Amino acid sequence: MAEQHYMHREIHEQPLVVRAVAEKGLRAAQVLAQAIRERGIQFVMISARGTSDNAALYAKYRLEIEAGIPVGSAAPSIFTLYDGQLNLSRALVIGISQSGKAQDVVEVVSSARASGALTAAITNDPSSELAQVAEHVLLCHAGEERSVAATKTYIATLANIALLIDTLTAKGRYGEDLEEAARGMEQVLQMEEQIELLAERYRYMSACMVLSRGYNFCTAHEAALKMMETGYVIARAYSAADFLHGPIAVVDTGFPCFVYAPNGNAYATMLQLTARLRERGAEIVVVSCNPEILRLATRVVVLPCDIAERISPLVYIVVGQLFAFHLSETRGYDPDRPRGLSKITITR
Repeated sequence: MAEQHYMHREIHEQPLVVRAVAEKGLRAAQVLAQAIRERGIQFVMISARGTSDNAALYAKYRLEIEAGIPVGSAAPSIFTLYDGQLNLSRALVIGISQSGKAQDVVEVVSSARASGALTAAITNDPSSELAQVAEHVLLCHAGEERSVAATKTYIATLANIALLIDTLTAKGRYGEDLEEAARGMEQVLQMEEQIELLAERYRYMSACMVLSRGYNFCTAHEAALKMMETGYVIARAYSAADFLHGPIAVVDTGFPCFVYAPNGNAYATMLQLTARLRERGAEIVVVSCNPEILRLATRVVVLPCDIAERISPLVYIVVGQLFAFHLSETRGYDPDRPRGLSKITITR
């Protein structure tokens, strides 16, 4: 039974987690936003691995689009292997790790702080080493996460990022976006039976593409990661624009492509790409609320809510999580215990 799995239960806990971040995380977000303004921060560097790195993609889009601050991804080996000395005096360096025990992330944040950077951590463990080395801590408030494949801590990280952007840009809608997202997530969770049946269709799938763009580029990456982690499918994530610059050549008749296409600025590109995929005879699964693009699909997941694009990744990824969970089960695997993986992975 699905309910026996930690991953399944934790997926269903996510609306409560989002509401917990909205309620408990506002003050920490406001304090960090004030520090960003006072320090005149001109650049953000983010250090993260795996699922946390996909959350960092969401932070990149929101910080650059809405706050006008350029964002780059840290290469931890510059700090951990080569002892690189960077001028970070006008930078904010954020470490993201649900456990707070990712050693390379800890070292990046620690070294950056010594180099004069403003530092912050997003973690689920307030007593972790990462939380201790950073000046500011945004907590996930997710409770213990027992499944190896992270779900609720990913959502909590996205929620913290959204809350930080709202306070940094002073748009005055503190918590409103997160409540909208929580309601949308609840609607998707009610569609689980449909998503389970969809997963059964792809039981023997060995490889696929997962495609989106803009704010939901993180959704493509995280949905692909979940399929790889729990179902052992070779799933590659691409921006719709990048996909046209070469990778589309692998798509032939019947090749599975998963398309995440909420309404918003990226929608037109997703529509054009889906039309191209249809011309090539691809097996197209479209996740959207827009009937125009849904008509081009082989199979559809019709979202019942049209949510603002900036917050849509919190809702759309729930489809990807449920699909990966049920795909793993229907293939005879244990989604809680992916082979070769552990809850905490130590790299340096």
